[in-house]
Amino acid sequence: MATLRPGDHGSGVAEVRSILIGLGFLPESAGAGDVYDDACATAIRAFQQQRGLIVDGITGRSTYAALREASYRLGSRVLTYRLSAPMTGDDVATLQARLQNLGFYHGLVDGTFAEDTHRAVCLYQTEYGLAADGICGPATLLSLNRLGSRVTGGSPHAIREEEHVRRSGPQLSGKRILIDPFGADAPESEKTILWDLAARLEGRMAAAGMNTTLSHDRSSAPTDEETARTANLIEADLVIALRLAHYRNTRAHGIATFYFGNHHGSYSTIGRNLAGYIQREVVARTPLLDARVHERTWPLLRMTRMPAVILEAGYLTNPEDARLLSTPAYRDTIAEAILVAVKRLYLQGQNDRPTGTYTFADLLAAEELPY
Repeated sequence: MATLRPGDHGSGVAEVRSILIGLGFLPESAGAGDVYDDACATAIRAFQQQRGLIVDGITGRSTYAALREASYRLGSRVLTYRLSAPMTGDDVATLQARLQNLGFYHGLVDGTFAEDTHRAVCLYQTEYGLAADGICGPATLLSLNRLGSRVTGGSPHAIREEEHVRRSGPQLSGKRILIDPFGADAPESEKTILWDLAARLEGRMAAAGMNTTLSHDRSSAPTDEETARTANLIEADLVIALRLAHYRNTRAHGIATFYFGNHHGSYSTIGRNLAGYIQREVVARTPLLDARVHERTWPLLRMTRMPAVILEAGYLTNPEDARLLSTPAYRDTIAEAILVAVKRLYLQGQNDRPTGTYTFADLLAAEELPY
């Protein structure tokens, strides 16, 4: 679908307006129509804000996909597992939440009908005497609607994430980390900075005994979806993606970190913790503005089976941020801050030090490795 902007008109705009009305972002009195007017742009911004998308009032590929997902309600279509192109939508998220409450689903409520959701449906069907085909059709829906919640308390996914970190111990040696140096659409100037930053981070992690993998080489730039599949294939413990921000106003500046979280109330607990550690360590060691930690539903955060964070290490469009990022010593500081943040994650508050004071030499000493 072509990108839709204020002033556009046609059948695509009419579809967008109809979905917005159905979701309550546009009043019914506005009518479906086929004009992308100010009211439509305002409604899109509100929708983007709710869904953790870039808020620009424009309906691009990501926003349109999110609109389509939001338009599905449980029961409006048969849900089934498709290996090549998993079904996504709010109906899938509702199904996952119900199965989670009943004790059958233990993953993130991310709205993607993947293999773990298929298995949960099969287990539920077996338990309640239905054909265990993993398909959520009329019979399975009717059975689900007759039941209430059986369990309450913390998220099973959060408990599993936290237990995995606890059991893996405080030592960094042997931890598998995927570093994603830059995204598919990064300009050459951004690639140069981030490739160097990734190399510095990889070197420090290797010195600490970690098993590090770069998601791609200098000449390639896979999509976030492809990077997520790579992370899942190698069964990484963590994914750290490096990015630089851009904005039309050159005064925008600062550092921000992102983890998976959605409006359904589901989020990666360990991803949130790691994002917080990275944000605090970098801010404490640099003059960068603290643009804080945010939850997002971006594909790289959503599709990885392990905790993932995205660090936007500054604005390339801001002269001061760009000047700092061009300095090798500054990139060294950021790389050290990220490694220390990972160490803090695995320390889980034990034998810790004040933010910004833990050095690379301290870390290697704690790992009992030569500096």
